[in-house]
Amino acid sequence: MELNEAQIEDLTGKVFRTIVSNGKGGILQSELWKELDLTSRDGSRVAIRLERRALIRREKMLENGRWTYKLFATKLPIDTSSVENAPCLTCPVEHMCSVDGSYSPMTCNLIEDWLVTSLDMANQQRRQQDLYQQQEQQQQEQSSSSASDTEVSPDET
Repeated sequence: MELNEAQIEDLTGKVFRTIVSNGKGGILQSELWKELDLTSRDGSRVAIRLERRALIRREKMLENGRWTYKLFATKLPIDTSSVENAPCLTCPVEHMCSVDGSYSPMTCNLIEDWLVTSLDMANQQRRQQDLYQQQEQQQQEQSSSSASDTEVSPDET
């Protein structure tokens, strides 16, 4: 079935939103096509369209013995989570706060507590990501070693 221009634009938006939602890690083309139920032909056309618009970049890579592309958004939305809970945004004395005033960010316990909490959360997320990456790497090593165990060498035939 041939897609019309409006359908292609709609599909282009869905593909781009999905790529952006995968963040800095990007997404493999094949995963994206499965997720959005696309043929590789339609998906590739949309990816090339987004690449021409400089909205994504495609990086060729070898995945499970096959060449494919990983898609990355060239610009991700700004993450405001780091300042969302900043105490200054709701501080009742913010208008009197200055570096050399009686209320100062240099001596503010609210800012100190917020920073410590934010750093703890960031470190916890980083540890979880590291653990996830280690688990993925172990799974890949196990699958590659089990694949090589099942191969028959020419000497064995």
